[in-house]
Amino acid sequence: MAAPPSRKRQVPFLVGLVLILAALPVGWFVFLRETPAPLPPPAPKRTVTAPVAQKKAVELVLSHFEGNVDVRHGEGAWESARKDMPLRPTDVVRTGPGAWAVLLNGESVELRMESDSEISVEELSDQLSSMLLANGMATATVRGRPNVRHTFVLKAKNGKDNAAEASTTQGTFTMSNNGKGTVSVGTREGDVKLANNEGKYVIVRAGQRSIVRPGQVPTEPVPIPSTVFLKMEWPAGKTQRKPEVAVVGQADPDSRVMVDGVSVPTDKDGRFTVNVALKKGSNTVQVSAVDVGGARQDAQRELVLVTPPAPKKPGTLEVETGVFRESAGGTSP
Repeated sequence: MAAPPSRKRQVPFLVGLVLILAALPVGWFVFLRETPAPLPPPAPKRTVTAPVAQKKAVELVLSHFEGNVDVRHGEGAWESARKDMPLRPTDVVRTGPGAWAVLLNGESVELRMESDSEISVEELSDQLSSMLLANGMATATVRGRPNVRHTFVLKAKNGKDNAAEASTTQGTFTMSNNGKGTVSVGTREGDVKLANNEGKYVIVRAGQRSIVRPGQVPTEPVPIPSTVFLKMEWPAGKTQRKPEVAVVGQADPDSRVMVDGVSVPTDKDGRFTVNVALKKGSNTVQVSAVDVGGARQDAQRELVLVTPPAPKKPGTLEVETGVFRESAGGTSP
């Protein structure tokens, strides 16, 4: 049976009403809503720059010392050392017999000078420090630091030329220079590059030593010996009549020889001769040989200087067995 006409007319009406009601919010949003103000443009991104750390100036100071130690600034006069004395390139430090000194380059390098030694400062920077050992013995300790690679170079002088140089970025080594071109290096920690003046080099590892003789390449590194050879040829007899005697001996070529606290040059085979002045009466002559590993050998001899009696003047009288006798050639009564 067909639907009544009234219901057919209600269906389109209801559908239209629903559509009108649904369109009201859309029309309000499109036509009646106020347009919001535009958003401000985004602020430009700020680049955050980390503060740059100030680079600390490299300082070398004479930290502490004992005995007679002198310093010369450039070509100036020698002056007595002072504690924490600043040192610059071209400055020179020397230690007297029995004295020692310690130089500090910030936290990177510590250099101990032994007695009767001389060192000059060549270059100082945060990445490199270079010094020159004219004669004597010195021990360097180089400490590595995070993010900092510091190279320490210790050169050995032979007259006007460099005989050899040792370098490391971390470790401890001792260098000995006899002043005549024979240089020895012994390493305690780390690795050390030892080169002659022609650039020929070896790597001296912990517990090893190497020697550079004049005009030769560095010897192959060998273990540091635990003892030192020292053989003496003392003057004949204990009693001496001359105020100066020759002391002759031989030590290991890499040893440093000291006679009465003064460094004595040795030849390439370790032989040495030194004239020692004697004072009237008893004299104790002391000789020591020290190698780059710290081993030491000592020798000593007592020498007595007896001066002959002064010659008698003509005309003087001598007493002999109670009888006066003229020394000028006259006859006694």
